[in-house]
Amino acid sequence: MGTDTPIFHHGLEPDHTSAAAAAEVLVMTRVSAPDQSGSMPLYANLNEQPSAEIWERSPRGELWVRNVTVPTLTPVLPAPGTGNGVAVVVAPGGAFRALSVENEGMAVARWFADRGIAAFLLKYRLEPTPPDSGDYAALIGEFQRLFATGEVTISDLAVPAMAVADGQAAVRLIRDRALAWNVDPGRIGMIGFSAGAMTTIAVAIGSPPEMRPDFVAPIYPSMLSVDVPADAPPMFLALASDDPLFGAQGYGLVDSWRKAGSAVEFHLFERGGHGFGMRQQEVTSDRWPLLLQAWMHMRGWAPPTRAT
Repeated sequence: MGTDTPIFHHGLEPDHTSAAAAAEVLVMTRVSAPDQSGSMPLYANLNEQPSAEIWERSPRGELWVRNVTVPTLTPVLPAPGTGNGVAVVVAPGGAFRALSVENEGMAVARWFADRGIAAFLLKYRLEPTPPDSGDYAALIGEFQRLFATGEVTISDLAVPAMAVADGQAAVRLIRDRALAWNVDPGRIGMIGFSAGAMTTIAVAIGSPPEMRPDFVAPIYPSMLSVDVPADAPPMFLALASDDPLFGAQGYGLVDSWRKAGSAVEFHLFERGGHGFGMRQQEVTSDRWPLLLQAWMHMRGWAPPTRAT
């Protein structure tokens, strides 16, 4: 949730110190916004003026954006003739203050498209942050201090209503335009990472049918219990046990899904830390995409996993 802002979120493992994490924020490099001509506004009449989005690269070369006020959806479609009718909304993480638009966004979307699944990158609205990089780093430092002292805990943080609304709108937009994108309106899923995973869960359990995904895949979400309706969609969940944010929370989220009678598949990896996304670290959590594909294949939503 809030703690996966870049100071926490760049694939941190438990042995990373606060100072090292803070230093990573300080060396974020401001870059020009990429070409977004393929993106579409999520709403026709949103009463928000576009802010000056801030695009940055981490020391790993991963692309981030913050200060998003106008949400967009970017289709990443399978090659002609290879689609299977399934679609997935991709919600990156970043503490609702930034979005990891490559490692947890476009890289994920391309992975799905390569397997015949239409992917849609959701750039959802974020809480505002200071434009100045130094002021932003100071904000994150204070944010971390509050967690370190116990003044703020994970359970104190809620998914912003605007993030949930954007997730719901994304699902509805894909359903409304399913024919144009060769998508089955009854086979639309949602995957999210960290804050995006929390958004995914909120959309899954708090939406009317036309806005509810047909399956969800939260990757390293908060594991706290939630109220799950009986008609909640099937869930695939992946988490590393050494996740410094959520690895020691227990399994309330999984238990909540099971008590509601909804299907759940849960993979707990020995290592991986937090925020690994599509990054390869030579640990077993690197294989979470293949496990997700195997689960989706079992349910008729994806082709079988490849031999290599």
